[in-house]
Amino acid sequence: MSEQNSYTTTLSSQCCIAGGGPAGMMLGLMLARAGIRVIVLEKWPDFFRDFRGDTIHPSTMENLAELGLLDAFLKLKHEEVTRLTGIVGNERVTMADFSTLKVSCPFIAFVPQWDFLNLIRESASLYPNFKLLMGTQVVDIHEKDGQVTGLYASSKDEVYDIQCDLVVGADGRNSTVREKAELKVRDFGAPIDVLWFRISRKEEDPSEPAGRFASGRVMILLYRKDYWQCGFVIKKDSFEQMRELGVEWLRAEVLKLAPFLKERVNEITDLSSLNLLSVKIDRLERWYKPGLICIGDAAHAMSPVGGVGINLAVQDAVAAANVLVPAFKENRLSVIDLAKIQKRRQWPTVATQRVQLFVQNRLINTIVNQGSTNRMASMLRLFNRFSLLRKIPSTIIGKGFRPEHVTH
Repeated sequence: MSEQNSYTTTLSSQCCIAGGGPAGMMLGLMLARAGIRVIVLEKWPDFFRDFRGDTIHPSTMENLAELGLLDAFLKLKHEEVTRLTGIVGNERVTMADFSTLKVSCPFIAFVPQWDFLNLIRESASLYPNFKLLMGTQVVDIHEKDGQVTGLYASSKDEVYDIQCDLVVGADGRNSTVREKAELKVRDFGAPIDVLWFRISRKEEDPSEPAGRFASGRVMILLYRKDYWQCGFVIKKDSFEQMRELGVEWLRAEVLKLAPFLKERVNEITDLSSLNLLSVKIDRLERWYKPGLICIGDAAHAMSPVGGVGINLAVQDAVAAANVLVPAFKENRLSVIDLAKIQKRRQWPTVATQRVQLFVQNRLINTIVNQGSTNRMASMLRLFNRFSLLRKIPSTIIGKGFRPEHVTH
């Protein structure tokens, strides 16, 4: 670890969480409400960033209900979606129907992620033992005799030496914590990337989110009240090649998939305005070491397939809190507790990633890289033919393989 000097501020806490995304903020809230002293670091000065995941799934809303936050959450501006649709050519099929789930909220709620995170922040800030440092990012961790004892962080105006009993890496797929902790990552690769952009929506447009598939092209349209959030799938690392083709090429390809956008496709003004998501699927072989654990994307980067990233992150946080709260309260936190968290969340993570790998490598890849929709069309016809099949994606996407519940 690099040697750190000249700190202006030394802080201490029982737990320091790097990353103020869904995993970090939810864990921070749950620890604070249990009386644990916790510091959360968020490298950005606010939560406002476009094209972040903003699908809140039924299992997450169950957790919000258990925390007494569901009513406040549902008062946020949001859209409720009960079905996911796939369209191959002119063939339309309902792939998932969340209304059949036995949960408090049988739908997916589309909420700007910054609104969701601000709700969690407001709730956590009611507890004096909760501290959130915005615009503050991790620089390094420090260890003593093989035990992580805290971390170093910096903001625009200050440098921190934060001493704690546990460091939690919840700082995303490019986690500084896991890099500095030298935790081994297993990368499963991805044959695709996604370009995100907005196109305005008219009242007469379809209202359901849809995956649109044609030979060589895949696009996701996510319904927002006054615009579409569009995800255009491209071959891995092909964005520079797209730049040579120009914005007119992209507009034409979008119209092949969604002709109803004809009058608005010129809203894609230039390729530099697009948001490129470099898709990857990976996970840590071991999520922890003495005094440190990673959760959420820091432990396992997820594909955008199914939009389950927030859900997995929140489930990790709930599972972690269920283990950590009694361990902190009884002053017995050890590496055994950290191993319990990974063991609890390992199987649902692996199962979800296997589904994502199948969809992106066997289905989406054959369209984008091989130009064939035959396999996707065959699968969608099964959903039309056997409606009971819809329960599988409804459950996997809506609840997950092992939904967690708040116990502390």
